[in-house]
Amino acid sequence: MHNLNEERLRSEQLVDGKLLKVYRDYVRVPSGEEAVREWIDHPGASAVVPLFEDGTTILVRQFRYPPRRVFYEVPAGKLDVKGESPEEVAKRELEEETGWIPGTLTHLGSFYPCIGYSNEVIHFYVGEELTESKQALSDGEFIEVVRLPFEEALAMVKRREILDMKSVTALMYAESYVRERSGVRMDG
Repeated sequence: MHNLNEERLRSEQLVDGKLLKVYRDYVRVPSGEEAVREWIDHPGASAVVPLFEDGTTILVRQFRYPPRRVFYEVPAGKLDVKGESPEEVAKRELEEETGWIPGTLTHLGSFYPCIGYSNEVIHFYVGEELTESKQALSDGEFIEVVRLPFEEALAMVKRREILDMKSVTALMYAESYVRERSGVRMDG
């Protein structure tokens, strides 16, 4: 195997935002030449698929400014509280956005959604044994909670009605989790 690593030579910060920091790094590539890499430093996030005993789940609908449209999404949020674990973020965000508290969380995996320009990692969970609480949205946060059959959420993915990649990934991994738990083989 060849060494494909790049060595950072120097770095300059271009943006120091509330959420994101943007850098331009100068690197030495495996050929020995110098190249430029611009990238976004992101704190990471957690996303959770709530699964109720009656076979339903919850999605949230919200407007996302960069693409300027409303999306269906799984509940999720940033790791923006110092010392808070990804699991604690998943619990907090599920309650804040939907008003439900998970009794159990099962980690489905952690994935990098934007490897070409960001170090963001999203931690995915299934939340079960749900207890109703109270929605507590942040100032300026507007969310519609949509409870629907889990199978309908999966159908929405297949019909390309859910376009948010974190939500597509979370729902597909939750589908595998549900099938494995119920003893349905995934390999045909």
